[in-house]
Amino acid sequence: MYYYLIAPLSVVRSDEVAFTYHNKNPLAVGTIVRIGVGKKELNGVIISATKKPLFATKAIAAELVQKPLPKPLLLLAQWLSEYYATHLALTLQTILPAGLQKQRREASVTSNPPKRNRTTIVLNHEQAHATKIITEHQSATILLHGVTGSGKTQVYIEAAKHELRHGKSSIILVPEIALTPQLVAEFNNHFGNVVVTHSHMTEPERHKTWLGVLNNDQPLVVIGARSALFMPVEKLGLVVIDEAHEPSYKQDQSPRYSALRAASILAQLHKAKLVLGSATPAITDYYLAEKTKSPVLTLTKPAIISQLPTIELIDSRNKDFFREHRFLSDALLESMRQALHDRQQVLLFHNRRGTAPTTLCSNCGWSALCGYCFVPLTLHADQHKLLCHICGRSQPVPPSCPACSGPSIVFRGIGTKLIEDEVRKLFPKANIARFDADNSGVDTLEKRYQEIYDGNIHIMIGTQILAKGLDVPNLSVVGVIQADNGLHLPDYQAEERVFQLLYQVAGRVGRHEHQGRVVVQTYTPDHPTIQLALQRDYQQFYQQQLKERQTAGLPPFTYLLKLTTSHKTEQGAVRAAQALARKLRASRPQLVILGPTPAFYERLHGHYRWQLLLKGKKRSELVAIARHIPSGWQFDLDPINLL
Repeated sequence: MYYYLIAPLSVVRSDEVAFTYHNKNPLAVGTIVRIGVGKKELNGVIISATKKPLFATKAIAAELVQKPLPKPLLLLAQWLSEYYATHLALTLQTILPAGLQKQRREASVTSNPPKRNRTTIVLNHEQAHATKIITEHQSATILLHGVTGSGKTQVYIEAAKHELRHGKSSIILVPEIALTPQLVAEFNNHFGNVVVTHSHMTEPERHKTWLGVLNNDQPLVVIGARSALFMPVEKLGLVVIDEAHEPSYKQDQSPRYSALRAASILAQLHKAKLVLGSATPAITDYYLAEKTKSPVLTLTKPAIISQLPTIELIDSRNKDFFREHRFLSDALLESMRQALHDRQQVLLFHNRRGTAPTTLCSNCGWSALCGYCFVPLTLHADQHKLLCHICGRSQPVPPSCPACSGPSIVFRGIGTKLIEDEVRKLFPKANIARFDADNSGVDTLEKRYQEIYDGNIHIMIGTQILAKGLDVPNLSVVGVIQADNGLHLPDYQAEERVFQLLYQVAGRVGRHEHQGRVVVQTYTPDHPTIQLALQRDYQQFYQQQLKERQTAGLPPFTYLLKLTTSHKTEQGAVRAAQALARKLRASRPQLVILGPTPAFYERLHGHYRWQLLLKGKKRSELVAIARHIPSGWQFDLDPINLL
């Protein structure tokens, strides 16, 4: 009889992660099995062999997958559990597909992969140098800092080809599912074995794809969003994280892991290379690369020789620039008309969806708020509803003021749906598409990418989804409706996020033979963040931000832990937050404890939320606190925002 410690994929006891079972035949560590826990049957993973215990054990009910998990993937799950103070069951749930115990019917999969018109790669000197450094390193984290349009994707492709020739697989991560077709199209020109995985796949599709990778003995190229990192490739030679600065690489549910940190560990375990690609690397990542003397490779020139786009900064306070339309400047409208006349495309960027973010009474000042979240309701005129973008609840637009019964209901602010409506009036013959979180089904960027690439959509309107790495050959005009949106949020990374978005969205033009034009409208045209983003001056912005963060004691010079409690009453939330703050200040005097304060979204789903922010020089101290926080609290180690 053989005995094993098996970790169930559900939390059985908070203080135990594995239990002893027996089997008649030997099984490998990493084998996925079915086990009895009480009266239930659960999936589990063998994490080690063990000696026969002094107590009676249950038998393993079934072996679900013949081939065990690759050892590095199992070790990564255990590292995630330790590093993010999360039960091992939750990290195993994260790395494994759902429904492993189910029998799947064979089904033919039909696909229509997107196409690109480039089939050969001719690297310029900078790209060739970067490729040489990446391929020559045995195991390292490499920061590929390339300006927008500098051809980072071509470097990834050449590096993946190198690994394939040496019998090793590559995993390529993108920040958004919407960008997957673009990267797949590029890689399909060079590889016949590209595996695509993302969260929009059905459970059976993800299960079959996962099994296909596990049982494949040939080296593969895997492309997908964050979870693609956990595909069970046997011999991994390269991990690429494209647009590595994007916050979507941090999971917002437990385990709240960073794909960058997890990829670093996975690469070490495989003795593989990790490439972090970005035109605007996160301040913390760039600092860590410098401090650890990791290679920083720079691409300073566009891959395709072209003129830099002209950039025009419009002061939105000056109404002389808005004679024709109240929020689309004369310069922007002129540029749009010229682009459409020349059969080129236009992108309008505004990081706020809906029609109008504020609904109020001009007579008494009443404002439409969500009764559960206490945040302003957003008008969606196409549905004639007011929606809460936090909890999703909706209500009809009131015909009169609920407070004073007056008829003076007005809608203030700008959202992408309003921009779409106005642009349709101004350009009735243009094919116009809006891309934001309100899209679904066939209207998503992912589904309509080929139409965009082929030039069949003339004007694209959308939120930050359009700013992230989109490569459109026929795009010649980018308009930013309100560049300072988000600049003054109470978060230490607010300026960094605006800098990245502006730099990135302006970089969508000037990538091909035509010059391109960027029109940026803002109420704060002299703000250094906006100025430096449009000048593409990453280094000055980086140095300025680094100095401010060192003075304030913020990452990368310290570690953060955000603690949040949620109660049905405000008094309950305040009392719990004050009690924990007192306890921590008494027991951990070496830490800086900020708060308690109301969370940025103080009321969520009908509950009041208060939070504490802990700053420390030793991350291990924050992990210890996270492991022992009272019930009713949530924690986020290394939070990417403080809102």
